[in-house]
Amino acid sequence: MTDRTGTFESVAPAVAETRPPGTAGKWGRVVLKGLIPWIVVIAIWEIAAASGWNGAVLFPPPSAFIAYAVESDFRVGFGADAMPIPMAIVISAVRVLVGLAIGFAAALITGIVISAFSTISDMLLPLIRGLAPIAPIAWIPLGIVLFGIGNPTAIFVVFMGVYFILTISTVAAVNAVDQRLIKTARSFGASKPQVWTQVIFPAVLPQVFTMLRINFFAAWMAVLAAEMVGVKNGLGMMIILGREMFNTKLILLGMCMVGATGYLVDVLLVQIQRKILWWQPAP
Repeated sequence: MTDRTGTFESVAPAVAETRPPGTAGKWGRVVLKGLIPWIVVIAIWEIAAASGWNGAVLFPPPSAFIAYAVESDFRVGFGADAMPIPMAIVISAVRVLVGLAIGFAAALITGIVISAFSTISDMLLPLIRGLAPIAPIAWIPLGIVLFGIGNPTAIFVVFMGVYFILTISTVAAVNAVDQRLIKTARSFGASKPQVWTQVIFPAVLPQVFTMLRINFFAAWMAVLAAEMVGVKNGLGMMIILGREMFNTKLILLGMCMVGATGYLVDVLLVQIQRKILWWQPAP
């Protein structure tokens, strides 16, 4: 758009901060519908265990491993190496979020640079496409060699698991931008940097953010695998410790923590997406 001085300006529609009636009730119904399957599964599990099901020895019900967590003061491990379960959750979640943030930013920059310069695209894009199919877990040994045992290895695995896919998604999203939007912006006097920052970048961000959420689950599994193999703390370590102790209660407790934490992180990503990309409804 042009103002009275003839300069280009980006114009965003005014969005009223009003909450439609019945929103709270709608969210309540959504939450209830999501909880019903879990309640049914847990109820069947508990009834089967209480009825003398032989499999309850290997698959103790939630009441058993929750009671185990309470009895152990929500700590896992031995002596000075014991770690509070909340700390294990935080450590794993922070590793994933840091790796995702670095990978997301690096992929956006790389994808835009590749799209802007054909020479760089011809050189880098085949390399990125060749590395993208490598599973995140395959980077664990290289991470241990480069960074040793610790947080950098876990963050490196998450980064490598999302960077190449997000870069390819960014390039594809840039190529799919409606050319009419670019031509309209230029007709209003937009410079090339303004076209990139105010037209192309907002257009590609929703698709790339959606790919970030999809790749989060792969990154989450990768960091847990790294914790099982070469990092001595976190939720992955909690599960592997249960295996070494032949403690199925600890294993199932760790699995539940993994699922619940992964779900909550995904919910956090949805809220971030809705705040940043307010014009694009989050799935």
